[in-house]
Amino acid sequence: MLAAVIVASGVTGCTSVSYYAQSLEGHVQIMAARKDVGKLVHDPSTPKALRAKLTSASAIRRFATDELALPDNNSYRSYVDVGRDAVTFAVFAAPQFSLTPRTWCFPVFGCVPYRGYFSRKSATESAVELHRQGLDVYVTGITAYSTLGWSSDPLLSTMLRQDDTYLASLIFHELAHQKIYVSDDSAFNEAFAVAVETTGVRKWLRATGNRAGLRSYEIDRKRKADFLGLISKTRDELRQVYGSPRAAEQMAAAKAATIDRLRTRYRQMRDKRWAGYRGYDAWFDAPINNAKLAATAVYGEQVPAFLRLFDLCSGDYPRFYASVRRIANLPEPSRAQALKTAATCH
Repeated sequence: MLAAVIVASGVTGCTSVSYYAQSLEGHVQIMAARKDVGKLVHDPSTPKALRAKLTSASAIRRFATDELALPDNNSYRSYVDVGRDAVTFAVFAAPQFSLTPRTWCFPVFGCVPYRGYFSRKSATESAVELHRQGLDVYVTGITAYSTLGWSSDPLLSTMLRQDDTYLASLIFHELAHQKIYVSDDSAFNEAFAVAVETTGVRKWLRATGNRAGLRSYEIDRKRKADFLGLISKTRDELRQVYGSPRAAEQMAAAKAATIDRLRTRYRQMRDKRWAGYRGYDAWFDAPINNAKLAATAVYGEQVPAFLRLFDLCSGDYPRFYASVRRIANLPEPSRAQALKTAATCH
């Protein structure tokens, strides 16, 4: 496998062998540390809290296959304690006056708008170098990642830090990537996975009779939609700024003013519409730039179109997947438009 990766990197010329080496080493270390979930659940030495989480994860994993028609394989049937808050660290970059993210290309996965590192130090060093090149840079910790079924992805300790609803959302999301993945179209892939995650969590909460959990989840989804709406509005305003014939200093000032307005709008929405809910404060308190805005857009802009298509398919997952595949097979320029204007479920 290592030889194949090195050969592929030489052929594509997209990134260095050292980058592939750290990626492979980090993944192999995780795969080597896997422990069978069933054995851990029945092992009396397993901490009670971990046993409860793994028991829930097993039930969620079965639900994913039985009710959501997601892949029935060995993914998420083993467990690894990664010993840190994030399993990988993603580095996003974009030009100072553009919302189009820089992309990196890889064998199998195609071109994506980020580079992932198993080391925070390596991610930071990469970000510093990109910043030296004059790019806006954003680094964020990642809770889970998918190998698209090339290996049996394990449950990770980072996935178990919140409640079972969060755990279910991660399992459904990552398995969705194994179901359908389009090379070179991260916005399509992530929005599809979020749609499966969202509809799947709703169905799971209803099936388990967790009405309070469902109410809480729907409130969270509305806040998420509000948040993405703010980001979309700001991106539209920034596009106008970047498309104007201004000098660099004037454009930088207009950019800063637009981001300040975003923060002001957020505080107003938080204090009024959200009744003081502060769950997004950390995102807004940290620096905001084109890379961060681009990263956020990747995960949200096409989600409503996928949810509409799911409704057109009457909530039937196999039909939904078939329709998504049909659209995925279209040429990239017409894919998003076909998704947006779909009138029937095929």
